[in-house]
Amino acid sequence: MQGYILKVSGPLVVAGGMAEVKLFDVVRVGNRRLIGEVIELRGDKASIQVYEETSGLGPGDPVESTGLPLSVELGPGLIESIFDGIQRPLTEIRAKAGDRITRGIEVPSLNREKKWSFVPIVKPGSRVEPGDFLGKVQESSIVEHRIMVPAGIEGIIEWVHEGTATVIDTVAKVKLNDGKVIEISMMQKTPVRLGRDYKKKLPPDVPMLTGQRVIDTLFPVAEGGVAAVPGPFGSGKTVVQHQLAKWVSADIIVYVGCGERGNEMTDVLMEFPKLKDPKSGQPLMKRTVLIANTSDMPVAAREASIYTGITIAEYYRDMGYRVAVMADSTSRWAEALREMSGRLEEMPGEEGYPAYLGSRIADFYERAGRVICIGSNNREGSISAIGAVSPPGGDLSEPVTQATLRIVKVFWGLDAQLAYRRHFPAINWLLSYSLYMERLEDWLKNNVSEDWIDMRQDTMNILQEESELEEIVRLVGVESLSVKDRFTLETARSIREDYLHQNAFHEVDTYTSMDKQRMMLGLILEFHQLGQKALEEGVELSKIIKMDVREKIGRAKYIPEDRMKELEAISYEIKAQMEALMSEGVELYA
Repeated sequence: MQGYILKVSGPLVVAGGMAEVKLFDVVRVGNRRLIGEVIELRGDKASIQVYEETSGLGPGDPVESTGLPLSVELGPGLIESIFDGIQRPLTEIRAKAGDRITRGIEVPSLNREKKWSFVPIVKPGSRVEPGDFLGKVQESSIVEHRIMVPAGIEGIIEWVHEGTATVIDTVAKVKLNDGKVIEISMMQKTPVRLGRDYKKKLPPDVPMLTGQRVIDTLFPVAEGGVAAVPGPFGSGKTVVQHQLAKWVSADIIVYVGCGERGNEMTDVLMEFPKLKDPKSGQPLMKRTVLIANTSDMPVAAREASIYTGITIAEYYRDMGYRVAVMADSTSRWAEALREMSGRLEEMPGEEGYPAYLGSRIADFYERAGRVICIGSNNREGSISAIGAVSPPGGDLSEPVTQATLRIVKVFWGLDAQLAYRRHFPAINWLLSYSLYMERLEDWLKNNVSEDWIDMRQDTMNILQEESELEEIVRLVGVESLSVKDRFTLETARSIREDYLHQNAFHEVDTYTSMDKQRMMLGLILEFHQLGQKALEEGVELSKIIKMDVREKIGRAKYIPEDRMKELEAISYEIKAQMEALMSEGVELYA
């Protein structure tokens, strides 16, 4: 059906003659056929958010409905691709139209010409239901793409293809219970605003390991969990997101650059192809989907990019993969919501954001989780969502941060003061928290160490004590502290500088396994416990602080994973040097 433009207000277009369209239908606007989405209906008038620059549009220009909601194409070819917020393939657009996206350009999201080698898993006569695997395709050198039966199709396989095929070729025919035969291709189309079905949600009791010590040790996130990384400008949100994308224990990475600066997205696009995947040794892009929606792209597409990313993630989750979604940043997405809400003349909520801001943020994060996928084999898949938040001026009381904190279970609060002191990741250990800790205890005890929870608690106690002692030092000076308290400050400094501080750009220090974390933290706590004992036996604090082994503790972070025996040797040195000091003190006392 075709309508006509009544009014243009930036990315918002009001069209008449649209009585038959439905909410969230995709429409083509103007003679250039710009892509848009119906977001409000009043009688035969439709308010449309246009995902492209609207200059040149005017009243009377045609508006054509496609009759379909905003959807993404799912199939082989997603991995290694770079899309914009509405899944237009940027590499193909550049090849066709140059460095700038031409308005109204129509390029299919998935390559229609490329042939994939389809290997069937089912045989004619097999009974299938939604979510069952029909066959597999080697999408990249790392990722095996599993072709699934789409939702709503259940019956008997009549025919299955073997060999090469494009994403739109028929690879199977299924006879439904009513006798109708359905042809299935490797490509599915799925609406982005509706979550994909699953059988059952599982408890978050397995950690998603990141290789970042401050996260894995103090504030872990569960597989299928949700976390927020709020922080002011320059505090390292994007670097934290990049580190997680590189090292997190997930099979597939979906990185959504939502309204970020173009140079930051350029860094991602230039860096990811060069990065080596630690598990396979292949380039990290071989298991990554990038969605690049920079701050100079139309505001409406920014709002859609989050949904595009999470829908692609759900698709790979349904194959049985562990998927990590990095959203950088949800504040820019919320600003897009605010702009569109203002143009719709809706009643504003706090700070001009729409009243439904909290429910929209909840809708996004609730699509994460560890689940039993649909299909007859009860496979498990998960989506872990990590969203960066950019509060203006670092004010954590602003609406987007507060709405996010009501939903997420992990808060990694970035601190500008730590960043100015060049302490990265600048996650403030006194502000941050993880509500998954209790559920993860059993896994950590069984897979890291029986005393790991106690070690973590001892570490937090020392850091908390340091904060309290620093208040006293600021008031009356360090001389007022007891020898034991001064030694606690030294241990806390070692925890901060030798353990929590981590260099993202150092070849070895960029990633730390749980075994190495346990040994590194064990060295610092062992030094603290033996030092306290030595102080009780009369050893001078200055002698303990000046021990030769302290430099080795500080440099333990640079010891590669394949030389862990050196960490054990440092432990023996701590004991030997402490015993020597204590025996020396006893002799002097005698």
